Amino acid sequence: MKIGIISFAHMHAITYANYVQEHPNAELSYIWDEDEKRGKEMATKFHCVYISDIHSFLKTDIEAVIICSENAKHKEHVVYAAEANKHILCEKPLATEISDAKEMIQACEQAGVILQVAYPVRFAPAVVKAKEIIDQGDIGEVIAISGTNHGQMPGGWFIEKALSGGGAATDHIVHIMDVIRWILKDEVKNVYAEFDTRFYDIDVEDCGIVTLELKSGVIVSIDPSWSRPKTFPTWGDVTIRFIGTKGNLYVDAFKQHATYFNDHDGKIQHLPLAEDMDEKLINDFISCVQEQREPSITGLDGLRTLEVVKAAYESNQKKQVVRLETIYS
Repeated sequence: MKIGIISFAHMHAITYANYVQEHPNAELSYIWDEDEKRGKEMATKFHCVYISDIHSFLKTDIEAVIICSENAKHKEHVVYAAEANKHILCEKPLATEISDAKEMIQACEQAGVILQVAYPVRFAPAVVKAKEIIDQGDIGEVIAISGTNHGQMPGGWFIEKALSGGGAATDHIVHIMDVIRWILKDEVKNVYAEFDTRFYDIDVEDCGIVTLELKSGVIVSIDPSWSRPKTFPTWGDVTIRFIGTKGNLYVDAFKQHATYFNDHDGKIQHLPLAEDMDEKLINDFISCVQEQREPSITGLDGLRTLEVVKAAYESNQKKQVVRLETIYS
């Protein structure tokens, strides 16, 4: 199975490319990037072909593409790929606007191609185990959830609102929200959020808190802040505490690690020991295409989490609770 990558703007593209290369039934064949220098460098690194014109790139014999462009460019690239009958794995968030996300989903449905969204946290072993425990009823009925997705401030286009769609809230709410929807099979009813810029001199928010009420009545809080310092031994965290009627369950997706005192680079690092969630995401996407089955994480999943993000921004602006009126399907 031949795969192409659209843009290396997002840092995850390199990881995805590595795992495509390692897969026994797939190969990374072509790269397109509007940054020609970066595109050629990545093509050399991964021993494949760089194509400067995206339409020529999409006319090749690739079956699927992985889109890692800036958030605001996802729509254009997904629609182009769908029109070229290529299956798609799109980096999160699916889009920066709800209308764009809906158009992307519709384009893929009309073309009959797979649209999967890159939410690798679903594949983290600790998260998979937590779903199993909750599904079995071991902590009873879940009544409240507290989650964090702290990270280092990524800089670059991530802090340019026109390209990113927003700051820490856009970047980090979606991962926690996707896991909650996946485990509880529930949707958001009300959103209240407050954001601010306190850590860095940037034009987007770098901290905040989001409080949600799910349709079932479960109360959720999410801290998506870019609050990890540059010296932190890893990029951030993903933690979720589930409060149940029979007990509590605390999940730390990156708890399994070794601490590496790296004198060579002058820093301390956390090296993960658990199975890599990005590898599982790529393997799932490849098997999804090969088996022609519905993706594990659909375009609709991407839309629902984006709706929460947009409601959170509206709540922060109005300083009041925002009710999601979407009719869920």
